[in-house]
Amino acid sequence: MIQNLEIVDLGLLLKQEKILVFADFHIGYEEALNRQGILVPRFQFKDVIKRLGKIFSKLKKIKIDKIIINGDVKHEFGRISEQEWRETLKLLDFLAKFCDDIILVKGNHDTIIGPIAKKKKISVVDYYFAEDVLITHGHKIPNKNILKKAKTILIGHEHPAISLREDVRIEKFKCFLKGKYKRKNLIVMPSFCLATEGTDVLSEKLLSPFLDQDISNFEVFVVADKIYDFGKIKNLF
Repeated sequence: MIQNLEIVDLGLLLKQEKILVFADFHIGYEEALNRQGILVPRFQFKDVIKRLGKIFSKLKKIKIDKIIINGDVKHEFGRISEQEWRETLKLLDFLAKFCDDIILVKGNHDTIIGPIAKKKKISVVDYYFAEDVLITHGHKIPNKNILKKAKTILIGHEHPAISLREDVRIEKFKCFLKGKYKRKNLIVMPSFCLATEGTDVLSEKLLSPFLDQDISNFEVFVVADKIYDFGKIKNLF
């Protein structure tokens, strides 16, 4: 990956700063689907907590100083649903067991996150710097004065995944992407929304303006039973 950055399942550890970053939980996703008439079971939160527990178990010898959620902790744009209230507060309580400082980087789905953050005394910021690593959600490009301070940019938003074929069977996996944005390192994190794998970067339209470029030289790191380095996107077609 990059020196000082370590993939830990769906999280990314900044080893020197002892900062753990997650992105795109989209708490409340099932309730939003239910209101559209799509009947899906509400299993995600239980699975999220279970998976987070395994991540923290792997990191039990490391004292985490900060946890940063890089945007879209909740799903709804214009309201806070009942599921979002209940489960986002529970998520923040669970994360607070492992560190004293939780920061929410605002994503495009976080237009109304203030009441939840205020209740738990959580900071909400537009971006965060950890030394020369800029953590920003990725739905918009920060101004050039912010960008020039960064050597590495860490984004979410895109929910990257790839589909792998074996005979007639196709399976989609969440993945990290590593590439460049204007000569700076760019890391794209997978989502922690377990109700969907995400956007197939080999075939689907990408959303982030950071990825409005030829990404064929981006490297792919698939998250499965362990992390698999799949090499460059251009070699996967």
